[in-house]
Amino acid sequence: MESPRPIVAPHSVHVPLTERRFIWPLILVTCLFFLWAVGVNINDILIPHLRGAFHLTDFESSFVQVAFFGGYFLAAWPAGWIVGRLGYQRGIVFGLIICAIGAFLFIPAAYIHVYAAFLLGLFIMACGQSFLEVCANPYVTFLGPTETSERRLNLAQSFNALGAVLTPIFGSALILERTHKLAAGANAAAAEAAIVRLPYLIIVAIFLGMAVLIGLSHLPKISEEPADGDLSAAQHVLHFPHLLKGVAAQFFYVGAQVGVASFVIRFVEFTRPGTSDVQAANYLKLHLLAFMIGRFGGSALMKRFAPASMLATFAVGSLASVALVLLNRGPAALAGIVLLGFFHSIMFPTIFALSIRHLGPATRKGSSLLVMSIIGGAICPAIMGRVSDATNIQVAFLIPLVCYCFVLYFGLRGYRPTHLATEIVG
Repeated sequence: MESPRPIVAPHSVHVPLTERRFIWPLILVTCLFFLWAVGVNINDILIPHLRGAFHLTDFESSFVQVAFFGGYFLAAWPAGWIVGRLGYQRGIVFGLIICAIGAFLFIPAAYIHVYAAFLLGLFIMACGQSFLEVCANPYVTFLGPTETSERRLNLAQSFNALGAVLTPIFGSALILERTHKLAAGANAAAAEAAIVRLPYLIIVAIFLGMAVLIGLSHLPKISEEPADGDLSAAQHVLHFPHLLKGVAAQFFYVGAQVGVASFVIRFVEFTRPGTSDVQAANYLKLHLLAFMIGRFGGSALMKRFAPASMLATFAVGSLASVALVLLNRGPAALAGIVLLGFFHSIMFPTIFALSIRHLGPATRKGSSLLVMSIIGGAICPAIMGRVSDATNIQVAFLIPLVCYCFVLYFGLRGYRPTHLATEIVG
């Protein structure tokens, strides 16, 4: 297959990113992208921490992602239905409150020292974040010209990447480093579990603070769907093949992205025996730093290059990077781990924006399907964990390799719409 070349997209060069009246709403909603990065990316610190506290296998530790992304999946469709009745603004507030409840459950979970209790808190927090995803992603695409919707969503998601970089830094300091200072003893395991109380109390406070700020703000109302019943809307969504391919592409991308990030620390420990989890976490920080650089850089490049072509090019880069991970154990493998963060960067927002283009009245339901596809983040890490337990963590990176192949297909051909619908913005 011939490597795709970025195609210059002159139609977007002179089109403004947004309008003056949408600047404040765009800033405010962009803050949500930063916020939910905390909930997602602290899991990458939580996995090795709980693995030690509860003496888990790689497969058992992957239940953290199964619970989290399972919540995303199960809440996404009801979120679309509820947001249709509450509106985007109240839907966001509702989601933030659910997030706060889930994070708060870590406090009693730490006291009773039960792994399942932590998973329940993660599941509920993920349900709230599912609401935020269903609301914020399409909302950003409406806050300006259609021609720059991918750029706008990539820019907003860039702050998600910023949160992804900062979370492991603070998470490592507040969780992993404090874990290593614990003295061994009869109650050491319980003390390890209790360490997560402070970080999650901070997360609760942030979620509640944002709920108050969003609730008191004046955000423009977006009306993209007539009140004609959920069943007809669902049937309408299925008439768009490019959306269904986008849902599959998002499933594979999120599965690969979460799977890789979940096992960066484990991979470094495997390839460099004797490395502590605190030291290995530095490679996770580099991975996420590359992710952030790619997000901001990709958003800027989309002013000149077609988003679909950039998506395909980054998919090729991901395939090359994962090949380094699979075929080496030295510095080249670690470089591949870091580079995967860069090439993951533009995939989620670009797939999302390309998939909901031209859906018109079906946009909200299409967004729900795309958020449901995040279940890939629960399935792929579990498969990787099982493969790792049966062989080793390096072999497990064959799973992301398969995922990138479908993303490449979507960037080359699958994104092209065959049906159009009228978009109504009010």
